[in-house]
Amino acid sequence: MSLERSIFFSKKRERKRTDFHLKKSVKIGVSIASVLIFFLSSFFISCVVSYITKERVSAAGGWSAYAAMEQSTGRVLYGSNLHMRLPMASTTKIMTAITVIESGGLEKKIKVPRAAVGVEGSSIYLKENEEIKTEDLLYGLMLMSGNDSAAALAIATSGSVEKFAELMNKKAAAIGAKNTHFVNPHGLHHAEHYTTAYDLALISAYALKNPTFKKIVASEKHIIPDTSSGAGARYLHNKNKMLHMYEGADGVKTGFTKNSGRCLVSSATKSGMQVVVVVLNCPDMWNDSMSLLNRSFENYKMVKLVGQEQGITVRVENGTKNSVTAAPYDFYYPISENERVSYEYRTTNLRAPVKKGENAGKIIVSIDNRLLFEQKMVTIDSVKEKGVLDHFKDFFGLDEKQAKNTA
Repeated sequence: MSLERSIFFSKKRERKRTDFHLKKSVKIGVSIASVLIFFLSSFFISCVVSYITKERVSAAGGWSAYAAMEQSTGRVLYGSNLHMRLPMASTTKIMTAITVIESGGLEKKIKVPRAAVGVEGSSIYLKENEEIKTEDLLYGLMLMSGNDSAAALAIATSGSVEKFAELMNKKAAAIGAKNTHFVNPHGLHHAEHYTTAYDLALISAYALKNPTFKKIVASEKHIIPDTSSGAGARYLHNKNKMLHMYEGADGVKTGFTKNSGRCLVSSATKSGMQVVVVVLNCPDMWNDSMSLLNRSFENYKMVKLVGQEQGITVRVENGTKNSVTAAPYDFYYPISENERVSYEYRTTNLRAPVKKGENAGKIIVSIDNRLLFEQKMVTIDSVKEKGVLDHFKDFFGLDEKQAKNTA
């Protein structure tokens, strides 16, 4: 092969290698660029979604909170953001209802004032000056979430919505709700109208102790007879779908505004335990509430922590008997299977005469070495004071028959 031909093929091979490396570099460059574009796009989309989500949540109150509480003891079984102040929409009406019920006069007829007609939001369409029974208005309040019912009840009870709100706040404080403030009886948004998941559970647990309240919130329907308005009977259906969605459900109240988001207070009873669940600003309020109820019933049982089974012997001086049994009153508490209960007794010697039910000390109950509560212990029998014959018998070491014959 000639020198010229050899040089020609060498240059051709060199051009091929150069073209190959150039194409390879271009491919690598394109791949790197594609990866960068992907990550930058993902980051941008993430930022946009985050911003949109933040704005949506912020518009609905900014946070979510929940509480699952055993009704009779107030023990919190589960919770998140328990003491964060949030708007609660129509769950406000739980306090409205119990405040009205405790004020009495359920059979009293109320003449609907103008201020209660056409109130914004949910309504049972009250007419000015129609006369309607207080109890029927309570059903309109709790089943149909009537804001007009709330206003009519508030004005009839306290003279004005403002004065009724003062009564609600006073009652909330007495119940122990420290982070709650009411401005109105219906729950329409106001910056100073708020509660917490814990407080609302506490208020609901308190209200459920009232038989009238308990009956109303567990009702799926109610008929208000024709009133003086002549508009005909009102057929009410409970908006709380939990009553037919969850076995054992027995209350309590729904709520929604743009500011509060979806709110729900639920109650259910199984195996002697009643659980109150509160969810605030919860988009999937039905399923989340059922999940909390399930967890509560699966993991906790009502246990008799103290009672006569924990009775102990207490010494009695100068009595016809040397001792008496003292025991605490029966007390039930929700306990999980992993919790360990321990007891400590502190008693005092008694001197006859001792009456049945007399204080004889206290029992201290702890769960996992954490103080739960203290309860007094009382005598379950009486002991008489020693008489002359008893002292004579003791002195000579005689039994009762011998002591009588000797005397």
